[in-house]
Amino acid sequence: MAVGEDGEPSFLLDPRNLARQKGGPREERALIVTMFWPRFFAKRSLPIAVRASRAAPCCLALLLASAASLCAQTVQTTQNVERAELLRTAPGFPPAPVGSPAPVEGGFAAASPNDADLGQQQILKAVEQYKAFTIQLGAPIYYTSNAALVRRGEQGDVIIAPGAGITFMPPITKTLFMELGIQEQIFEYADLDELNFQSLDMIAGLVYYLPQFHNLTLRALYDFNRLTDQHWEEFYRNHFFTVGAELPIRYSRAQQFSIGVRANLSVSAFPEEPQRNDYEAYVGYLASLSRSFVVDAVARVVVHDYHFGDRADVNEILGLGASYRITDWFAVSALANFAWNQSNHSVFDYKVGNVGGAVALTLRF
Repeated sequence: MAVGEDGEPSFLLDPRNLARQKGGPREERALIVTMFWPRFFAKRSLPIAVRASRAAPCCLALLLASAASLCAQTVQTTQNVERAELLRTAPGFPPAPVGSPAPVEGGFAAASPNDADLGQQQILKAVEQYKAFTIQLGAPIYYTSNAALVRRGEQGDVIIAPGAGITFMPPITKTLFMELGIQEQIFEYADLDELNFQSLDMIAGLVYYLPQFHNLTLRALYDFNRLTDQHWEEFYRNHFFTVGAELPIRYSRAQQFSIGVRANLSVSAFPEEPQRNDYEAYVGYLASLSRSFVVDAVARVVVHDYHFGDRADVNEILGLGASYRITDWFAVSALANFAWNQSNHSVFDYKVGNVGGAVALTLRF
């Protein structure tokens, strides 16, 4: 297909030989027509053989119909990825929370192999030997007000999201740790089962603690994420790096604020249309009402910068939680989070609320 002076595709089969098309012999010529779609399909060329005959308009109509179908499928894939990313990273609904090398005891005392570097602390009980392995099993169940994350016609549903994960964090130095982990979570919808999906993460990176800077924590991780549908068929995979910093601010013996920033930088994804970078800032609050009962809240602002097209979103998220530890290895939680997404393409705007609870089993060795 030729391109006109304005840069748009020309639907004339041979603009250099107009006379023979309009009044010359009806000699059939096999032409290879390639449509270069807008940037949304920047890397998808659709070669189609079209004969210069009266059937050409029908062929072009079929071509346009195929393009419209492909566009709809691409938008649907992008929405599925958006839904998966929100659910698997939502406050209170982690795929499998990982144990820190410096676990919080009751919310305000850290027991770690570098205690000597941290100075005097408020420790509730004797420091236990550091354990590098963490295995966690969790089963959140909650109600979501907008299952498909759409702007209009929202449908609520109940989601059960069991997950499991194992993390290995061996110390390299007193304050530098390696982090290796694998996490799997299954999202099952009670009514809209066509939205079911699974999320697999494989993580490798470093965690660095700076006790001389108020326990500032720095992270640099590689994450491979694979999403599959209700038939366990892959519909998205993403290779990305996460870099972040978090600063805990102790307010009192049982209260703590945290501020942090994080960036997820995607280097390779398939399909490419949902690929994006995420830039996040957050502030959190945690209060230990007793040795077993903790409440927390977090507010996040995330900018999603998509690699293809000019789409950019701003997502505001508020998460609330309360957790009661029945034993050292078993806890129950009440959880809620609310999200508001605003995009420069209003079709992607949405708001959603999730409310529910979870049980979690954690083993360290």
